Amino acid sequence: MNSTQFQQLLEAKGISLSSHQLHQFEQYFHILVEWNEKMNLTGITEKEAVYEKHFFDSISASFFVDFKSLHTLCDVGAGAGFPSIPLKICFPHLHVSIVDSLKKRIGFLDHLVSQLGLDNVSLYHDRAEIFGKKEQFREKFDAVTARAVARISVLNEFCLPLVKKNGTFIAMKGASAQEELQNGEKSLEVLGGKLREIHHFTLPFEESERYIVTIDKVKATPKKYPRKPGVPIKTPIE
Repeated sequence: MNSTQFQQLLEAKGISLSSHQLHQFEQYFHILVEWNEKMNLTGITEKEAVYEKHFFDSISASFFVDFKSLHTLCDVGAGAGFPSIPLKICFPHLHVSIVDSLKKRIGFLDHLVSQLGLDNVSLYHDRAEIFGKKEQFREKFDAVTARAVARISVLNEFCLPLVKKNGTFIAMKGASAQEELQNGEKSLEVLGGKLREIHHFTLPFEESERYIVTIDKVKATPKKYPRKPGVPIKTPIE
């Protein structure tokens, strides 16, 4: 996917990018590749693949959720900034908080945000299990995203404590989504979530399967969750 195709495909979804926004994506690509030489951010560095598998894929959440109506977004385990930074470029009004457990990645994101001139982006070097216990963040976000971080039963425990009541958790998953959802039913019930919709699509050129899972926060998450660091992954609620 070249940058022109990227622009046209987003236009078809109702997302019109200015020349400034297109330049921000171009900068993002170059900074990603440059930093990837000194630290492991992504195995995908070919330009057309980055535009499709990282940029377009990240923005795909907005094909199914109205991001124009959201104000606060938290991205858990953002890695090299996916999906939150592409979404922030497309929807500049968003106040974005990014949580990642690796200090090096936060260093990269700090540089990226500065170079792209993005405002209202807050970066936190923290474990999701600890971050979700902090009163200033707990149940404070309109939407929380996670892309390729862990299976859904684990993600529910990482993310639902951060979603405000009547807010949305958006899990961006690959082909295993349906099976993960079956195993994640108990965690949804325990943590205050309710499955809204599962959206299935394929990337336009590469054609790999993608699922956008939207989960409504219908009641408060019990205070004992998330459990201590490492526990949700070792013993998920299933």
